[in-house]
Amino acid sequence: MQQTWRWFGPADPVTLADARQAGAEGIVSALHQFPSGEVWPVEAIRARQAEIAAAGLPWSVVESVNVSEAIKTNGPLCPAHTVACIETLANLAACGLKTVCYNFMPVLDWLRTDLAYPMPDGSLSMRFHEPTLAAFDLFVLKRPGAQADWTEDEQRQARAIFDAMSPTELDRLTGIVLAGLPGTQGRYSLEYVRGEIARYQELGEAGLRANYRQFLRAVSPAAEELGIRLCVHPDDPPRSYLGLPRIVSTEADLAWVLDQSPEYANGITFCSGSLGVRADNRLVAMAERFAPRTHFVHLRATRREGTAAAAARSFHEAPHLAGDVDIVGLMRVFVAEKRRRQLTEEPANIPFRPDHGNRMLTDLGRENVPGYPAVGRLKGLAELRGVLAAVEALV
Repeated sequence: MQQTWRWFGPADPVTLADARQAGAEGIVSALHQFPSGEVWPVEAIRARQAEIAAAGLPWSVVESVNVSEAIKTNGPLCPAHTVACIETLANLAACGLKTVCYNFMPVLDWLRTDLAYPMPDGSLSMRFHEPTLAAFDLFVLKRPGAQADWTEDEQRQARAIFDAMSPTELDRLTGIVLAGLPGTQGRYSLEYVRGEIARYQELGEAGLRANYRQFLRAVSPAAEELGIRLCVHPDDPPRSYLGLPRIVSTEADLAWVLDQSPEYANGITFCSGSLGVRADNRLVAMAERFAPRTHFVHLRATRREGTAAAAARSFHEAPHLAGDVDIVGLMRVFVAEKRRRQLTEEPANIPFRPDHGNRMLTDLGRENVPGYPAVGRLKGLAELRGVLAAVEALV
């Protein structure tokens, strides 16, 4: 398994030299300067490749080629954006890049309510606190019909949280929830998000699934011909919030994705942290089921908070070996899958990366992309490397 490291390009405060010193064997990157729906030119791809190669590392995985809202909603630009996506895949393949991560989350990518949640050891984590999101939904976003999604007790708790927040805290929360995709700058406006939510509520889960099916059946055969391995990232968190449908959250959802297009190119990014938020996702069993179509692995551990039903809702990013995720069990599955592939004509390499990391030590005084500090990820990668060495020696 190849140990990789996400790098957001020249503006990333964590450098390629940092990644190499951390022990990375490959880089996960993307051309964030091109908006969704635009073709990535070969020249720009080769320039990024050369920059990474100059640091002594290969560009191993593309994360992400973002799927536009026009494709997700089957809007007027959907045909043009689908063609542009296929052209981008062709250009990536021409440059030797064959593993491409993407997601199908509407409007907002991952959702968090706190980017600096204090941990007992003094490090800072990212957190998703559902009552705080309810406060945002009800009293900041003021989404029409939001009351129907929250119980009376939840609404009372949300009101108390909202009333206790200062204007600065409310602005910070708004910025966190409405942040653009990782690697991009700025945030969406409340007006834009309200409009997009209304559009998706009209579309519904069934409509989003139909549009995803259409996308997969258009793009997967082309990717197969190009030798590209597409790998969808699960929803984060893996359930619907703010009235937005999410359809890549459970074992049944992942099985549905693979059923829509039979090509090997149509695969999965197995993200243990995202999927692990749900107590009903049996991660090791899911990994065993989907290992043959898993093209990329994100290893991280989230920790569910509270008791009973609440345990499955709020969570924070835990140290890689200290959350609700059986990292050792998952590593056993993917090492076994790598060895199975070595006996076939399938590509045996399965890249993985330490997904997210807590801010600690010199991270605390250094700018970083939220979730992607230097020292916190170095610690995570070192822990995962130890697990990998042990599993490979014993399995």
